[in-house]
Amino acid sequence: MAGPIHYEVYVRKTAPSAWSLLIATEDRKHAIETAEDQMADRLAAAVRVCKETLDPDTMEFSSLTILELGAPEPKKKKVAETAPRPACGSPAELYSPHARGLMGRVLEDWLRRQGATAFELLHRPDLAERLEASGVELQHAIQKVAVPESQATGQDLHGMMRHYQKLSEQAIAQLLKAGRAGLFPDLAERSVADLAHRLGGAPDRAFVMGGAIAGSLRGCKGARERLDRLMDLMEAAPPEGPPRALVVVAVEQIAAEMLAVRANLSEILGPSLDQGASLAAVVRMVAPQEVDAVLSRDPRMALMTPPIEGPAARLGQRLSAGEFPLLAATLARMVLRELSSARRLRPNDPQGEIDILRVLAMTLTAASRRLLSLDEVQAAFVERSKSLITADFVAAYVKDCPTVLTEAEHLTRLCENVTGGANKRAAARWLAACVTSLRFETEMRQATPGGASASQKLAVLARLQRSVQAAQLGELEQRQIQEAIGAVGGALEADVGLSAQIARAAVGPVQKLTALLRLAVGEAAPLGPAADRARTEAGRLLRAPATRAALDQAPEQVAALRGLMQSAGVAA
Repeated sequence: MAGPIHYEVYVRKTAPSAWSLLIATEDRKHAIETAEDQMADRLAAAVRVCKETLDPDTMEFSSLTILELGAPEPKKKKVAETAPRPACGSPAELYSPHARGLMGRVLEDWLRRQGATAFELLHRPDLAERLEASGVELQHAIQKVAVPESQATGQDLHGMMRHYQKLSEQAIAQLLKAGRAGLFPDLAERSVADLAHRLGGAPDRAFVMGGAIAGSLRGCKGARERLDRLMDLMEAAPPEGPPRALVVVAVEQIAAEMLAVRANLSEILGPSLDQGASLAAVVRMVAPQEVDAVLSRDPRMALMTPPIEGPAARLGQRLSAGEFPLLAATLARMVLRELSSARRLRPNDPQGEIDILRVLAMTLTAASRRLLSLDEVQAAFVERSKSLITADFVAAYVKDCPTVLTEAEHLTRLCENVTGGANKRAAARWLAACVTSLRFETEMRQATPGGASASQKLAVLARLQRSVQAAQLGELEQRQIQEAIGAVGGALEADVGLSAQIARAAVGPVQKLTALLRLAVGEAAPLGPAADRARTEAGRLLRAPATRAALDQAPEQVAALRGLMQSAGVAA
């Protein structure tokens, strides 16, 4: 309608039917009369007139019923709420990834003692029979599942425990029956490729293949040997098509559950690796090509990243070829979870922890295009950075620094390697506290026999100031730290009068001008009072006739100095 207010007439032809729009008009009287005529002529069982008002801000209509005649609107029947049921209702549901994950957690200790995974338990009759005979282990696992589920859904605890007890008995009985019927072929007597081709189109092909592969791991000691056996099966698998996919799916699920256990991962990668090196090895295994490309550019990073060999290297080749995408994503997300946790990467080596964290940041970023989003990687490192700025970590990090200058250099490196705005600000506060302390100024200005000269200290301060610039701190924190370093450099330069000494030195004017310009631009002294005094002396020297004459006789030296003069703001 054209106006901000109009009226709509709705009718119901019969009592149970829905409302339908009859007319819309701006005339209130016409709308009411139309509704009454509908009832008088018995053309409708019920009528309703609504006033619709337009809100000019939101451009939405608000509705108000001004007339309702006829049969009342029937009440809608409430849909009966379905009673809650257990999460797993049949033995087949126990084979889902979620159910296997829960099974692996509640039976973690028992599975570790058996050297098996939840997938193997559901496909090996000997393991199922062993679990049933244990009694207590199975009962405790049922309790661990039933109690929290009962509390969350309000179902009867004892009824739920009876349900899961019966469900486990059915699943075990089904598996034992399949074993006695010889449903799972022995891969020692038949190739996995032949089995995969023979199972094509069979309704229970995944169950049979899973049982055959799980059975082939019987007798393997340790996770390393079991992974090696899985890689052997992959080499013997059909080259392509659904038969190969049948083998790949079963191998991938077993490998994923095996590598999810920290003890197994440590055995496969090497028990001597600490947490940081272990994560670096996992990233290298998951994305070997990307990681090797990054490490080839930096030999130091290559030394800190442990090599992968044996079954881990064989698995890495499969992952690089894209054969196990779910396993690759699972391992990559496991690395992110560990980075986000409070667990130290190198508990007794704070400097080494920053080193390995830098390696992980480079390699994970390189692999993020294929496995993870860049946002997920950045979020994990922001979380990890929070542990690098705690008082305990910083105290351990600078504990062995012999001088306050070394401590400042360490803290600057810490600022470079943390990420996230809040973490950068916290790290900057540690550095600011160091460079603004009286101890820092005293140590830098104090002359010690056999120690560094004033010019050497100024060069070190300049390098420190440039490192602060490269750390990408907040504008306020960066200015505060650089001004503090510049003030210490200014006091140090004033103590010895370095700029004046250079101006009076018995050397050529070009050499003196070069030295003063390097001080003025922040190469040989920090920006601040020391650089300002050097700039003043350089301007005075440049205006001297002797300097002008020397520069006129050596135009090539003028070209070399032109960049320094422009940076220092000194006219040639």
